[in-house]
Amino acid sequence: MANVKAPQLERSLGVTSATLLGVGSIFGTGVFVSIGIAAGITGPSVVLAIVIAASLALCNALSSAQLAAVHPVSGGTYEYGYRFLNPALGFTAGWMFLAAKSASAATAALGASAYGLQLAGMDGRGPRTFIAFTAVAALTWLTTRGLKRSVVANAIIVGITVGTLALFVVVAVANFGSASFERLQPALPSSPKALFHASAIMFVAYAGYGRVATLGEEVRNPERTIPRAILATLAISAVIYLLVAVAAIGSVGAPGLSGQLGEAATPLERAALALPVKWLGPVVAAGAITAMVGVLLNLLLGLSRVALAMGRRSDLPRAFGVVAESGTPTAATWGVGALIAGLTLIGDVRTTWSFSALTVLIYYSITNLSALRLSRDERLYSPLFSIAGLVGCLSLAAFIPPSMLAIGSGLLAVGLAGHWLARSR
Repeated sequence: MANVKAPQLERSLGVTSATLLGVGSIFGTGVFVSIGIAAGITGPSVVLAIVIAASLALCNALSSAQLAAVHPVSGGTYEYGYRFLNPALGFTAGWMFLAAKSASAATAALGASAYGLQLAGMDGRGPRTFIAFTAVAALTWLTTRGLKRSVVANAIIVGITVGTLALFVVVAVANFGSASFERLQPALPSSPKALFHASAIMFVAYAGYGRVATLGEEVRNPERTIPRAILATLAISAVIYLLVAVAAIGSVGAPGLSGQLGEAATPLERAALALPVKWLGPVVAAGAITAMVGVLLNLLLGLSRVALAMGRRSDLPRAFGVVAESGTPTAATWGVGALIAGLTLIGDVRTTWSFSALTVLIYYSITNLSALRLSRDERLYSPLFSIAGLVGCLSLAAFIPPSMLAIGSGLLAVGLAGHWLARSR
């Protein structure tokens, strides 16, 4: 009896669709929630924090792009760590990525739920958590139906999101006056510690470009497609973040933007409601919902591919390393969905987002270390970018609140201990 070839992931993504997946991973919680969190930390200088975060993200993006071009497989830095460093660092990257982006996905679900309740004139932690939990379950099911369906849904969501943000910026800038420019002062922070803490928060908001790398086995012509898609994603997101931050702070001020956060997590809607255009608030709220649903969808795609890679190496249950007949890693997708759904029960976007910041910085430190191991022939860019990315990630991690550092260190210790036990058996 002839051997039947096991189902494989299909290379179906081009530059445009890969870029849209990257943008869809970024324009959600990052623009509708994290700008408000960062503004509460450093005030109007959040604009400078966005620039610092973008500069660090560029260095990391160049490392990710050349690694993905050389080694285009599912798993991203998890696989790069194994190939170019050692199993412990490879496992650390995968483990921390699952933790970080699952927390980001839970934040997206909670944010979408909060905006939806606000739009309906309702509130409450219980309903917010229930809706977020249900949304995760529904999108997990959609993700198991195949990548092509997810790509079409993502393209529609990205179109709605970018249109909503453009409308908000145009209306806000058209209503700028002397008071708006006063709200944007001081441009420089009074506390460097606050600035770098806010930069760490905003760095997470750029991290969606890595989704292109984690889908490496599903990209056509990866040597050409992946670098172009990653850099295009980062450029588009940096410009829009800056425009939205200036428009929002000019409209309502940093205290007004961050003061709306709390558990409700609707800062950008607050800025829209401050403008003399009554229909803009509901439009922004609706755009926020679709955007964060898009982020959740893209995170489910990326996380399931990392879980697939970890299952193949038995760093997670072997069932996660199997591609179903539908061409999707069904077990890995449902496993990731269950983790995200559990995190939504925390119900607090500040906690989930701060935790994401720490774990993402660790993840990209390993990305840059891996890129430094590339040979001269394999490199697409100067190693100085990887060195700058590594130093930047480690430096910003020092500005994360001590409570999050303790939780992250504990999680890493548990993961490494479990990994060592599994290997020793």
